[in-house]
Amino acid sequence: RPKKNTKEVPQRGAPSARIGRSPPARAMEQDGPAVSADRLAAKAPPGSNHHRHNHHCRLGNDDGAPPTVAAADATNGVSAAATAVAADEAPVGGRWHAAGESGPRAADSTEDGTAKKKYAAHRQDDDAAAVINQPPEGEVRRLDLPGPPPPLRATSSTPRKTSFDLTEGVIDNPVPQMPPGGTSPRDNPVLLDVAESNAEFATASDKLVIIMVGLPARGKTLIARKLLRYLGFFQAVNVRVFNMGDYRRRMYGAYQQSTWFDPAHREGAEARQQCADVALDDLIAWVDAGNDGRVAILDGTHSTLDKRRYALSRLDPLECKVIMVESICRDDEVVERNIRSCGLKASDYEGRDPEASIRDFRERVRYYESIYETIEESDESDESGESARSWIKIVDCKKFIINNIRGFMPSRLVQFISHLHFQNHVFYLARHGQSEYNVKGKIGGDSGLSPEGDRFAQALADFVDEEICVDKDGLYGPRGRRVPARLWTSTMRRTRETARYIRHPKIAIAYQGDDVDGRSQAWVQMRPRAWQNLDELFAGVCDGMTYDEIKEHFPEEFARRQKNKLAYRYPRGESYLDLIHRLDPIVHEMERHREPLLIIAHQGILRLIYAYYLGLPRERAPYVSIPIHTVIKLTPLVYECREERFELLKTTHDDGQAEPLVNSDPPSH
Repeated sequence: RPKKNTKEVPQRGAPSARIGRSPPARAMEQDGPAVSADRLAAKAPPGSNHHRHNHHCRLGNDDGAPPTVAAADATNGVSAAATAVAADEAPVGGRWHAAGESGPRAADSTEDGTAKKKYAAHRQDDDAAAVINQPPEGEVRRLDLPGPPPPLRATSSTPRKTSFDLTEGVIDNPVPQMPPGGTSPRDNPVLLDVAESNAEFATASDKLVIIMVGLPARGKTLIARKLLRYLGFFQAVNVRVFNMGDYRRRMYGAYQQSTWFDPAHREGAEARQQCADVALDDLIAWVDAGNDGRVAILDGTHSTLDKRRYALSRLDPLECKVIMVESICRDDEVVERNIRSCGLKASDYEGRDPEASIRDFRERVRYYESIYETIEESDESDESGESARSWIKIVDCKKFIINNIRGFMPSRLVQFISHLHFQNHVFYLARHGQSEYNVKGKIGGDSGLSPEGDRFAQALADFVDEEICVDKDGLYGPRGRRVPARLWTSTMRRTRETARYIRHPKIAIAYQGDDVDGRSQAWVQMRPRAWQNLDELFAGVCDGMTYDEIKEHFPEEFARRQKNKLAYRYPRGESYLDLIHRLDPIVHEMERHREPLLIIAHQGILRLIYAYYLGLPRERAPYVSIPIHTVIKLTPLVYECREERFELLKTTHDDGQAEPLVNSDPPSH
């Protein structure tokens, strides 16, 4: 096991030298000549602490015997007299008094002030005690301190052997506190993953049901599916969506003519009610089956007050929290785009003429509009209203009305929903170019690019001009039009160097409905923004090592990581779960932006972003392939996320990220 850590103590008078001193010594410590223990004892007034404990201050016996234990402490740079003062004095009323005295030294209130003078003299003695055995000018004394050593920063030629049970033999702690998440089945979990409800003491109020409200083609399903991914991936919540349209398609077939949705169509109305009942039955059974704080999302129109009351009455026996989320869209252009991109992509019109399908869908929407009733904030005395219920109303993704929302998870829902919009957007993910550490097979570090990595940086700059800043898919308007775009990197050297050849011309843009509403604005194309949240996973004591070195020097740690890469945390480093915490605000910002966005980051970071948008479970994220010198284009849609890959440069050298296998576990990629 490693020896106790040694910590350098600077000269007296420096701010850090005051750490750990007793309050009298810390308050009075100044540069000045050291005072011997014998002088201090002789100087101390009879009956004072220093007089009573002067035998602790002597560095040796008169007959030349070895120093006492207290003197040995002094030889380690700790003032024995100051230690005695700290042990026998205690704070009272903001001052310090000797043990056994009653009240603050006080006779501070006497009119003649004699006691004040004595106290001042005593504090001077404290000052003298504080500087006993200070090192000579210019020297640094080392203290033996228990506790963890600093992170290892030795070169690869230095053996890296340490123990992570740092408290054994150092601290008498027979009943230690469990680390955060110590009772979790996860290996080295983070706080978010251990905040689960204890099933034995869980209550129904720990569960949540979200009821979507709104007309067709208003973004309800988009919001529901984004909530599904976000809550499951970033909040570790057991969440499920119950889509009434899916129940209708399974029970009555995919295609129904628009007249089937006419409120006056009795057969259609009864069939839709039956679909709603089956969906509610499944939702109630699933919510009632577990006490893990699960969240259920009921995705349907719920277009009238009576229909919402019916759903709420069915959910009342669960005694769980219920939040209604209404989406209102008054922009005809957005509705038309939603009909073409979402309504026709559903299986209702699969294999049918697109234009005839659009006309049929518009007719269906008009039937719903004829009876639609929005959520209203009525008088609280009106029991038939919805003012006492919890709901969120979204108007054109610009106006948000929040009613009776409380608690951590509901508040997170509000925050996330407020970042959503219905505009098309696209993301480009790229690892940094090959780095010097990639060539050597090392992980982590903050090295620069290799010559090959620099060639990728130049190719990436051309790709930005030809692909990212030009709308080739018509997502933002006419095809081939130049569009404003964004650039994010981590704060690490290799990502910033990968972005250094990207050009930043100024263009003019005009957005409708924003702060300046259509007026021309200056835009710096691909203006770089560096985020610490995008920095690579920190490998702690393994930073700068190769995987073979980790396997050799830390075989147990290596095996643990191979067993569960998601939850494994490097000693004094991070885990993939820690990265998920870091990326939570990043995903909020990604959802908010409308322009094409290029993210130049690291393998661990991009694995999580990729897995989130592709709807992959978190457990698969550490094994996603993010090859070097390749750009991945993601286009999130309602029911899918399209993916394209562009290999800009053939790699001539392995990136050093392939891990040796243990018991045939899957490699890194």
